[in-house]
Amino acid sequence: MWKFIRKYLHYAVIGALLMVGEVFMDLLQPGIMRIIVDDGVLGSGSGDSNLRLIINYGIWMILIALFGGLCGSLNTVFVNMAAHGIGNELRKACYRTVMGYSFSRMDRSGAGTLINRLTGDITQVQSFFAMLSRGLVRTSFMTAGSIFFMFMLDPAFGITVLVAFPVIVGVLGWFLMKLTPRYLILQSQIDRINTLLQEDLSGIRIIKACVRELYVMAKFGEANAAAVATQIFIMTVFAFINPVINLLTAVLISLVILLGSSGVDTGTASTGAVMAGITYLTQLLHSLMMMIMLFQGISRGRASLSRISEIMKEDLSLKNGSFVPEKPLKGKIEFQNVSFSYPGDESDTLKGIDLTVEPGETVAVIGSTGSGKSTLTGLIDRFYDVNGGRILIDGVDVKDYDLSTLRNSISYTLQKSELFSMSIADNIRWGRPDADDSEVRAAASVAQADSFISEQPEGYDTLVAEDGRSLSGGQRQRIAIARSVIRNAPIMIFDDSTSALDLTTESRFFRALRNCRPDCTKIIVAQRISTVAGADRIIILDHGRVAAQGKHDQLLESCELYRELYRSQIGDEAVLS
Repeated sequence: MWKFIRKYLHYAVIGALLMVGEVFMDLLQPGIMRIIVDDGVLGSGSGDSNLRLIINYGIWMILIALFGGLCGSLNTVFVNMAAHGIGNELRKACYRTVMGYSFSRMDRSGAGTLINRLTGDITQVQSFFAMLSRGLVRTSFMTAGSIFFMFMLDPAFGITVLVAFPVIVGVLGWFLMKLTPRYLILQSQIDRINTLLQEDLSGIRIIKACVRELYVMAKFGEANAAAVATQIFIMTVFAFINPVINLLTAVLISLVILLGSSGVDTGTASTGAVMAGITYLTQLLHSLMMMIMLFQGISRGRASLSRISEIMKEDLSLKNGSFVPEKPLKGKIEFQNVSFSYPGDESDTLKGIDLTVEPGETVAVIGSTGSGKSTLTGLIDRFYDVNGGRILIDGVDVKDYDLSTLRNSISYTLQKSELFSMSIADNIRWGRPDADDSEVRAAASVAQADSFISEQPEGYDTLVAEDGRSLSGGQRQRIAIARSVIRNAPIMIFDDSTSALDLTTESRFFRALRNCRPDCTKIIVAQRISTVAGADRIIILDHGRVAAQGKHDQLLESCELYRELYRSQIGDEAVLS
């Protein structure tokens, strides 16, 4: 954490010094009060009160209180500047780390857990550092100062507190030992709630369509009940801490009064000293009560810090290469005995894939559901890394490429059309931020999207609702395709990204793409024969292996699996000419 702390350490140090000033002003007050009572009110020695002394020392008490309040206010300002600065740097660092995660690491964590760690946990860490900078300084100096001044008033007072202090700290320590593990459990339960919220809100249409509201509400209720039970346990423990501390406080005050009364009778103590001793004791016990809250915050902060450390210390499975080609890629892709399995899955999704795609070639990949089509294309872009074999682009292993250079050379259109809450033009321009309006419109024209975009209320400036819900499935796909087209990458991959388009629109798109990007290497993953029939070569995947490859007519003659796919669809769809 030092690299995040050191940038704001000077704020924390200034805040700590200001807190020492505030505590010192608080510690001076009981001593002045003792003088007012003994010398001013009771008139020690003369037996007459001294109004002038009372006024003078009263003014001093007011000035000291004002200065202490100023120190406390400035302390809060500087401590918050340090804590929020650290939190800001930590949040950005965590976000950068998450952006570097591989898909397998994202799959393992889940979005709900990561969101909670980047929001709730980092907020807890901010509070943790604020408490350390403010609370720890105050409690430690106030505790030590109160005991010291009690010794100065009467050694018997100081000894009484020193004997009781380990007992109080031991009681607090026992309670906190019971609480600390519960905070980790609570944070995990909050992760679960966030995950359910994200899933249910994203899938609200399916929930309503399947009339599953009661089921998801019950599931959410169970997750909430578990978190509530943990919170109640924590609050119950804290509910017992206050009475115990109050009991110890009453015992200590009674002892101080008893000792002080005896001292007053024997002449070894004064009434003002007894009152000052009770005030110091009250300050000490208030400090211990603050210590309870401090340790509560520290317990939560430590739990959150350990969860954040899991993100920061993560050994990213995708290591960035260093190769940056001097010239744009030609787009030759080679699979050499490639095998792959998803983390936690013992069976191979892809097995012994040997395949070469020549520059400018249009290759289609088809096969039954679960045959490994999307996995095959995802390995090219290094969404995942192969378990065996290797993938080359222009003769260089994809693992050796600088990751940004590699992905800038590949235009990938996913199965799900991910759109953002911004204008249609900005969604298209997401593929290439420096594209001008004419290039945006040209890309939309190729994607067969220009006509429907122009009919929108504000044309290309029309705002897209969250996740593109204001658009139909086909419209979302065409915008996503336009975003891919505008990148002008030497390799284009379409992962079943035209499935929501009608056959006529799909045919027009591929014809326009061939005309505007004839030299681009294109890989098309699809389920429909009509989508792949016009490709230069069709790859048939079956259970993670290449079952056959060739042109449409060749496969109709030689591949039974392709004929079965053709027969199952030809009654409903026309073959792309």
